[in-house]
Amino acid sequence: MARPPAKHPTELELEILKILWNEGERSAQQVRASLERDAGRPLARTSVVTTLNIMNDKGWVSRKQSGKAHLFEAAVSQEAVSSNMLSDLVTRVFDGSAEAVVLKLIESEEIDDEELRSLRRLINRKRKERE
Repeated sequence: MARPPAKHPTELELEILKILWNEGERSAQQVRASLERDAGRPLARTSVVTTLNIMNDKGWVSRKQSGKAHLFEAAVSQEAVSSNMLSDLVTRVFDGSAEAVVLKLIESEEIDDEELRSLRRLINRKRKERE
């Protein structure tokens, strides 16, 4: 029995999406160069092309012909992907509790005073929106 299609990008797919979100439309060669620069490891051209084509089939990137090359562009927003991945994490790991996620982050990470102030402002703003 075939495995169901993934709801979230793999690590490499997410790296590619980040490149396309930050740099815009790119050829497979340009994506490969950015991956090698950022990851510091060589990648086969065929691996990048195959991954981009799979992502196109999944609807995560769009592809168009430009001369002899294909140009790829993110077809999903960073907001949509991050929201979907975070929602899944909250549901599967923290039984749907946003509070548990925030508490875990605060307890496990080094959060400086500016980040704490920023979190307070966000919480206060959210509280006012609900009133």
